[in-house]
Amino acid sequence: MTSNPSIFEKTPHLLVLGMGGTIAGLAPNPEENPLQYQAGQVGVDALVAHIQSVVPEGVKLVSRQLANINSRNLTDALLATMGLAVREALLDPLVKGLVITHGTDTIEETGIFLQAICGKLAQNQGKRVILTGAMLPSNAPGADGPSNLLDALRWASTSIDNCPGGIYAVMDGRGCLAIDLAKRHATALNAPIQNAPSSSVGLINPSWLSGVKAVQAAWNEDLPIPNEGEWPWVEILTSHAGARPETITQWLNSAVKGFVVAGSGQGGFHDAWAQPLNQAMTQGIAVVRTTRTGAGETLRNIPEVDALGCCASGSLTAPRARIALQLALNAAKLANIASKPLTWQDFFARIADLPVIR
Repeated sequence: MTSNPSIFEKTPHLLVLGMGGTIAGLAPNPEENPLQYQAGQVGVDALVAHIQSVVPEGVKLVSRQLANINSRNLTDALLATMGLAVREALLDPLVKGLVITHGTDTIEETGIFLQAICGKLAQNQGKRVILTGAMLPSNAPGADGPSNLLDALRWASTSIDNCPGGIYAVMDGRGCLAIDLAKRHATALNAPIQNAPSSSVGLINPSWLSGVKAVQAAWNEDLPIPNEGEWPWVEILTSHAGARPETITQWLNSAVKGFVVAGSGQGGFHDAWAQPLNQAMTQGIAVVRTTRTGAGETLRNIPEVDALGCCASGSLTAPRARIALQLALNAAKLANIASKPLTWQDFFARIADLPVIR
């Protein structure tokens, strides 16, 4: 392992990109309170060095630090930096696979982002990009980071039969498509993929693999990464008992470009929001409906018929739908510049209407 790519720059290798997170965290009193810690304190070099002795023989590793943050502070700019680095690595014939160490709080946003901007590229290049992280800081007793990182490196290698190139995630001994990530537990070691369709890292489930290939067959084209300063402003709004129309109207004179409405049940929202949301759509603000329940699909025209400026999110959670809407709005703007008759709904549907792995 080395953080200096010059040593292995002419040798085939796996690339490990560090973004920080709990996997790189340190707790002041790990024995007494391992959950009280500061994320993003350990460099990716040290994380890789810790498991170097058990990495399969012949696998060369190169590590590169992109950021070292608490992932709750992830920004559009950092997503863009990561996306460009991953694209570059996928096109490098010496990079045989990638692993990204990442905080779990926003790992689902990164999962959908990478799928949307380089999922097809990874598939075409036959390379796996693996997101991983940890729920316990690096110095906690029984820290899960080292085993997750080792599993991710194994999954990223070329030794796994029949598993195609693509964007995946590995946690707690299981792997899933990165677009299925959604952290649904505050402390469980498998929180990011707790309810995601997944397969054992050691033995890939044939039915899961069949679903993966169906998703990839439906993914035809990667979306562009927005330029710095051009990421569309999209907010998540959660419908609830006692919701007020002012929650919507206060945004109508702002530069906001889209709302993701995390509705109740099947994605419905409070009647008090109907008129201001219609006004928002009249002004050209995009609206996506999803559900606040945390699981299940939000289907078109259910429970009510959707307005022309509104799309259902399918299986996308609110955080994932927000990233998808940002990328769709940007792609539609570029299509308009190129005089192509495509709307943000056209691009959003590419992501939201993918097959769902059961």
